[in-house]
Amino acid sequence: MLKYRLLFGALMTMFFIAVVIFDGWLDGSLTASRADDKAVQGAIFSILAAAIIIKAQFELKKLAAAKKFKIFTPFSLVCLLVFASTWYWMPFVKISPKICLLFLCTFMVSGLLLYQYLVYGTSGVIGNCGANCFSIVYLGVLSSFVLAIRIDFGPWVLLMFILCVKIADIGAYAIGSLFGSHKFSPKISPAKTWEGIAGELVTGIVVAVLFAKCCGIMNLWLAGIFGFCCAFVGQCGDLVESMMKRDAEQKDAANNVPGFGGVLDIIDSPLFAAPFAYLFLMFAMGVPVSH
Repeated sequence: MLKYRLLFGALMTMFFIAVVIFDGWLDGSLTASRADDKAVQGAIFSILAAAIIIKAQFELKKLAAAKKFKIFTPFSLVCLLVFASTWYWMPFVKISPKICLLFLCTFMVSGLLLYQYLVYGTSGVIGNCGANCFSIVYLGVLSSFVLAIRIDFGPWVLLMFILCVKIADIGAYAIGSLFGSHKFSPKISPAKTWEGIAGELVTGIVVAVLFAKCCGIMNLWLAGIFGFCCAFVGQCGDLVESMMKRDAEQKDAANNVPGFGGVLDIIDSPLFAAPFAYLFLMFAMGVPVSH
């Protein structure tokens, strides 16, 4: 299992790096300052992110079905894609972003209730609508911060964030598999160990410091804190998804990626860590000029 995780982890990492660099080359954000970037940024990355969360939504639908909840796939997919792409389309909207998002939330809740009434009637209203709201917030709102990091802080900062979280995750798995003996959270994820958590935190710090040093993104001590926080919060995100899988009595969200499980098993860490990473970057690098 470890060799498959390392192999496919390396392949997915190389593919992701290639897409982000190509995306940055297309819109000029690899070398230009944010003020000189083109008006439309992150188009290729936005398409990749949309494809990933669509697949993750079907995996989350499977977990919800195990608990007898219905995910309204057509409607919820549209909602989560709208929320996920907020940073991409918001600059083209003439009204206040706050008012726009408030109306989107209103339309989302109203649409879910209407869909529930038309398709399922009064059976399972709270459970179904609650599950759909959760899927939209979990996959749509949280993933919007990943795109926000790409657009507001550039491709190199995005790579630093993603690689920090995911390489730390692989480091935790490797160290835990080889040396782990003390259980970290047996009720949620029996395989996780304190040794693995320590390996993850150290790996996250090392990756962030090396990336910051090579790319000149931020001070090394800030990078160390960034790596520690991203690795820690990313691990919390992994535990959150483990809670959902344990509740649904599923080992993995799917079995599409050898060594990892499903797409949801891959994106759980960066998904949860993205809002915290964006907040950290705002204080460390300043509020983006677009705000």
